[in-house]
Amino acid sequence: MLTTVRGVYRNGKVELEKPLRNVKDDSPVIVTFLEADKIDLRKRGIDKLQARMLRAQLSTFAEEWNSPEMNAYDHYDADRARS
Repeated sequence: MLTTVRGVYRNGKVELEKPLRNVKDDSPVIVTFLEADKIDLRKRGIDKLQARMLRAQLSTFAEEWNSPEMNAYDHYDADRARS
């Protein structure tokens, strides 16, 4: 079984975003350090005007996407696999 959880590296330790269930102590792990949440849009061929337009178009989804009800979909694939 593979389990993925976000976290941050701070003071020489990895702090997990949330506690894990069904993971035994001393389980082996692989830690991959990610770049900051910055995306270079220019490298992807998106200029400032295009970025503004995309942000405006997607902003209509933000309220619903970030609503507490959407948390039900956070683990959709794993939950579906178990049923």
